[in-house]
Amino acid sequence: MMKKFLVSFYFLFPATISIILVLLTPIPSAQLTPTESGILLQVQKLLEYPEALQPWNNFTTNFCFLPPSSSLKILCSNGHVTELTIIGNRGSSLSHHHQDQEAPTLSERFSIHDLLVLLSRLSNLKALSLVSLGLWGHLPSEINRFGSIKSMNLSSNFIYGKIPSSISSMRTLKSLVLAHNLLNGTIPDLTMLSSLQELDLGFNGFGPEFPSLSKNIVKIILRNNSFTSQIPSELIKFQRLQQFDISNNGIFGTIPLFLFSLPSLQYLNLASNQLSGSLSLNTSCGSVLTFVDVSYNLLTGNLPSCFTSKSSNRTIMYSRNCVSAMRLSDQYPASYCEGVMEALTAKSPGRSRKEESEIHLGLVLGVLGVATGVAGLVALLILFILKKNKAKSAEKDIIDNKSAADKFHINLYPGPKIVARCATERMSLAALGLPPYCNFTSDEIGDATNNFRQSNLIGEGAQGQLYKGKLVDGSMVLVNRLRVKQKSLNSNSMQNLKKVLPNLRHRNLVSVLGHCFITCQDHPQTRSTIFIVFEHIPNLSSLRDHLTDRIRRETLKWPQRMAISIGIARGIQFLHTGVTPGIYGNNLRIENILLDNSLNPKVSGYSIPLPSKKGVDRRQNQQCVPSVSGSNEEKEDIFQLGVILIQIITGKLITSSGELEELKDELERGLSEAASSTPRLTVDPSLRGIFVYESVKTALQITINCLSKVTINRPSIEDVLWNLQYSMQVQEARSSSGNSPRL
Repeated sequence: MMKKFLVSFYFLFPATISIILVLLTPIPSAQLTPTESGILLQVQKLLEYPEALQPWNNFTTNFCFLPPSSSLKILCSNGHVTELTIIGNRGSSLSHHHQDQEAPTLSERFSIHDLLVLLSRLSNLKALSLVSLGLWGHLPSEINRFGSIKSMNLSSNFIYGKIPSSISSMRTLKSLVLAHNLLNGTIPDLTMLSSLQELDLGFNGFGPEFPSLSKNIVKIILRNNSFTSQIPSELIKFQRLQQFDISNNGIFGTIPLFLFSLPSLQYLNLASNQLSGSLSLNTSCGSVLTFVDVSYNLLTGNLPSCFTSKSSNRTIMYSRNCVSAMRLSDQYPASYCEGVMEALTAKSPGRSRKEESEIHLGLVLGVLGVATGVAGLVALLILFILKKNKAKSAEKDIIDNKSAADKFHINLYPGPKIVARCATERMSLAALGLPPYCNFTSDEIGDATNNFRQSNLIGEGAQGQLYKGKLVDGSMVLVNRLRVKQKSLNSNSMQNLKKVLPNLRHRNLVSVLGHCFITCQDHPQTRSTIFIVFEHIPNLSSLRDHLTDRIRRETLKWPQRMAISIGIARGIQFLHTGVTPGIYGNNLRIENILLDNSLNPKVSGYSIPLPSKKGVDRRQNQQCVPSVSGSNEEKEDIFQLGVILIQIITGKLITSSGELEELKDELERGLSEAASSTPRLTVDPSLRGIFVYESVKTALQITINCLSKVTINRPSIEDVLWNLQYSMQVQEARSSSGNSPRL
């Protein structure tokens, strides 16, 4: 009997086990509907098959049961996608370095409009994160089609232009993160978004006015933008605000004292602005306020007692102001802040004379009205005379024998047609705060430079003479004058130059504002003249000056040096990939890196493909493709960037190739020793104790790679930029937590 039972069990065992496994297997109750599965497969195609989505298959992929990872997460409910997170490696700000980097943006076929409209068809979608995927283009007005969205994160991409006003109708939105893009302009009124708790728009070009927000907001991050307004008094109503970061802008005026005592505020960062005035000794700080940074402003007087109290567990940073403090070594004298304020007031008189301007506005408008009427009559008379003498004037003066396109007119700055791999439009739109590009007349150029008076001459080199000048509107400019033989010009070279020049406008370049070509087509032996007009900001100092001046050098702490390095790399990246064809061989030197009052770097003296320049015809025929790794001019720029970086990190100026090799060897030994012993890195002594070891190590390693003697081993500019950004992120993240070793 037992034998029969065992035989029966032997044959029934597999079936029994199968039944048990079936009963224990969860039923896929959240199986995605065919429509939404199709949408995700279309998203895979629109995003050009990023690494995280490559395993997706039309027949076998069960989207709702994919295991979540660091780059992909999909949550479903009742057959609908409720959360979608995709993280790639094409971002403008990455936290990890990848050896096999793709082109920074998606191809010219990509449409952010089509992508977002498609995703809006996921009717139950509550959370959407598309990070570092190389997205580019304008945010579409149809963004409000996400009817039930609560969280949207499109950070670390290349989205440009303004935020559409339709976003203010997304009433369910709780979190909006658009950081590390190329967005600009005024932020729409968001007061109707009563559910909005988090707004992160850092590292863009928004401004100048502070945005209007709902009083229910919890987290506001607007750092590294272009806001130039005062801190609004309406913030006193923001009783739920926990984190407020407006650092690295142009915010001016006094700090409202209520800001420190907001009941929920824990983190307050007002650093690197133009805030002035003194803080009352009786200023109270909220009980939950744990971090305050007001450094790099123009504050005076004594610090509030709640800043200096030893009993509180509160971090207060206030260096580089003019306050009376125990650490006077990191403060400027009061006269310094007063002098800067006077300069700012002179530069922007509207701030201090607003009421006076309003009083006289009616009178000015009246005078202008009368003047306009008279000017109109005079203009009609002049036009009549000009028409009558047009033919004679053309024959008499060869200098005025220019094409119609060279006559003076002002155009709204047109973004060129987007070519994603060269990032033309998205990068050009990063040129914020510049006037429209102009085609100047020879008379205007002459007036600006006092007819090229010798006292206006700044220098002379291979690309002509450089003069300082002043336009009719009072703005200061630099004028590059180059004379070339007419026979050396051809229509292709001139047309290419006209296409390139308007695009050389970027936050980290001394940008081009306009040009004037005087050509003599009927006289090929006559020299023609090319004028290129650059922006000129008086009192800019070079990075070299900052490193050699003791007081200014102390302002360059590690975060500031990393921000400067990132800005320089962005300027070079723009020259390499932001215009067509790319511009290489830029003679990058530390004295050609200029710093404005906010320590924003601008690359000057870069190469422009002028017709007389050797090799220009070759570059004009290049296609808009990434440069090959053996490109000598590209890699020479990387080497020169490495020379600048090594001086930023060590504080030692390089005057010879021998000094460079010695310093490089010293850094390599330091990195090698640090891998097996206590970290000891060769950095500027003034930085001791204020930087995170991992941050410096990353910056040093990419710098050494830039200085490789083997050209092909030098990294691309994208590699450099991403490593510097990673270094910056490590510094910010670990220094704020206080858990990282510092040197």
